[in-house]
Amino acid sequence: MVLLEALSASPAFFISAVLVLGLLVGSFLNVVIYRLPVMLEREWRAQCAELAQGTGIAAAQTDAAPRFNLIVPRSTCPKCKAPVGALENIPVLSYLFLRGRCAHCHAAISPRYPLIEALTGALSAAVAWRFGYGFAALAALGLTWFLIALTFIDVDTQLLPDSMTLPLVWLGIATSAFLAPVPPLSLPVDLRDSVVGAMAGYLSLWSIYHLFRLVTGKEGMGYGDFKLLAAIGAFLGWRMLLPTVLGAAAVGAVCGIVILGLKGRGRGVPIAFGPFLSASGWIMMMWGNDLLAGYMGLFVAHP
Repeated sequence: MVLLEALSASPAFFISAVLVLGLLVGSFLNVVIYRLPVMLEREWRAQCAELAQGTGIAAAQTDAAPRFNLIVPRSTCPKCKAPVGALENIPVLSYLFLRGRCAHCHAAISPRYPLIEALTGALSAAVAWRFGYGFAALAALGLTWFLIALTFIDVDTQLLPDSMTLPLVWLGIATSAFLAPVPPLSLPVDLRDSVVGAMAGYLSLWSIYHLFRLVTGKEGMGYGDFKLLAAIGAFLGWRMLLPTVLGAAAVGAVCGIVILGLKGRGRGVPIAFGPFLSASGWIMMMWGNDLLAGYMGLFVAHP
């Protein structure tokens, strides 16, 4: 109770506490980003093996795979396989202290790990500053952490797992069902706006996808993008969908041109759209109402 009272009484203390919490969550998100796609691949391989056996097709005999989930096995060095100790797993600080190298074999460790930790901490602190102490901040933090994980999974694998996007949709609807709107914040919205936002988010990209395929004969995006926009709509309501999509499309187009120019990738090589949706949705969560009010103010006649 004393801690909760201190968090509610001091905005600076609340932001600092959320910053530390964000760094710790960022360390866990590194695990999710790496392991969840591997878990999905193993599950799909197991399903294919069961199907092959069920249809009488000879399947390769393999030993039972060891347990692999978000908890076990312990994190290890990718090169020497030495377990990562608790003191070697302090977000950001351990990387700096070890100078970006394994404590055992001194192999270089990717700077992406501390960058994701730092990004999660910084965005979490920004959410705490924007929303203040309360359940709205908790909901915004949940959305932020999901979006970070989905962004990097999509970058790595071009997948947006149902095991993350679908619970995020229901979490957004539940947030709107149990929390009252807090103007002028963009989250939470009322339940009707949340449900309509989830439906419109999914159907809008679904329609664009099928129209694009009808015209070009190609697939312009994946079904995971539909579900991600549905989740953003569930949290922010239907009014934020168009600005979110327009912002994502604009930044995605610019980044796509830059990537094609720098790397010389062919036009047929797909570029993940999920990161742009996530970034645009997060910005609309933070400042969407202000941005829309400022835009509409441009069309209001002033005396």
